[in-house]
Amino acid sequence: MTIPLWTLLVATLLPYVWFALSNPLRKQEFGTLDNHHPRLQEAKQSGRGARANGASANAFEALAVYPPAVLTAHLQSPASDLAPKLALAWVALRVAHGIFYIANKPAARTVCFALASACAVTFFLVAAHVL
Repeated sequence: MTIPLWTLLVATLLPYVWFALSNPLRKQEFGTLDNHHPRLQEAKQSGRGARANGASANAFEALAVYPPAVLTAHLQSPASDLAPKLALAWVALRVAHGIFYIANKPAARTVCFALASACAVTFFLVAAHVL
């Protein structure tokens, strides 16, 4: 399996990493986890817990773009030298995005988001043999 395909596994797991961080913070904030109405409790969450939940949601949203981009490049240009570099950069930027999200560093988070998005779009250029 190629590096870009392995990063699809990482991309799929990343939302759960941030969610795993948000749950203990939710329990710490409210004293208990409300498993009957977890989304209502999450909506009341504040601080790092809310930001960890936001990082999780954003990581899920990234799955709408990244996997199709990787798969398109893989199908159209499987021998690309650029694709593995883009994939590793995307993973590093998305991990940094989540860390900056939770740490309340919005400018750094936005830069990571923009660069990771550029990596995903660039996969389509690889697929088109533009790069």
